[in-house]
Amino acid sequence: MDAQTVTPTGSNTGTVTTKMTARDVSVFYGPKQALKSVSIDVSQENVTAFIGPSGCGKSTFLRCLNRMNDTVASARVEGEIKLDGTDIYKGDMDVVQLRARVGMVFQKPNPFPKSIYDNVAYGPSIHGLARNKAEMDGIVEGSLRRAGLWDEAKDRLHDSGTAMSGGQQQRLCIARAIAVDPEVILMDEPCSALDPIATAKIEELIDELRGRYAIVIVTHNMQQAARVSQKTAFFHLGTMVEYGDTKTIFTNPTEPRTKDYITGRYG
Repeated sequence: MDAQTVTPTGSNTGTVTTKMTARDVSVFYGPKQALKSVSIDVSQENVTAFIGPSGCGKSTFLRCLNRMNDTVASARVEGEIKLDGTDIYKGDMDVVQLRARVGMVFQKPNPFPKSIYDNVAYGPSIHGLARNKAEMDGIVEGSLRRAGLWDEAKDRLHDSGTAMSGGQQQRLCIARAIAVDPEVILMDEPCSALDPIATAKIEELIDELRGRYAIVIVTHNMQQAARVSQKTAFFHLGTMVEYGDTKTIFTNPTEPRTKDYITGRYG
């Protein structure tokens, strides 16, 4: 199946709200093409997982969704990506505002070298979301609660965020992303540096946040994709080979390359 004409496999009939659309998106790093003509819809109601072997283009595509590739001098993005119908690559798009609307959680926890409170308050402060300290206190508490971290953090809000455990740091980074009230949360292998217990907590958190935010997760762990997502896209050699309901992708994929990857013939 050509990457340009990938349609969802085994789609269910439930009502979904399309939050982001990508059409014929290609990415080049200098003369090298890293991504070839990817088209996909990301819905509000589902967690969407990107799977595939290392170097297949899944993280490259994820970074297109909030223009993180802008930070790479040699990167060039072609095609169209829209958020609520607005092209995010148009010249008048405010990239700072875009990244507030489309938040990012990275592979390794990266809290700022500040207190737990200041980590969460940083974004709302920059964007002027609180008129006074009471409002900021409410944003910080609400964000930590939604990230499942309030009970562990409420008595140490002025301790450094970097003093927390790895799993707590990653939930702090999720709280930091939530604090600016985003519409989409991108997660680039958010559990790869965590132990199994911390990973389980992040997966539970993703499930709790589903529907409130459109969530896209890149993961090398197929079991994780099967557990947390409702839609899955399989990438291979810079193309999106197949996209559809997670259950269908894992049990009855259309494409032989998808089946070979799922069954462990290559990785």
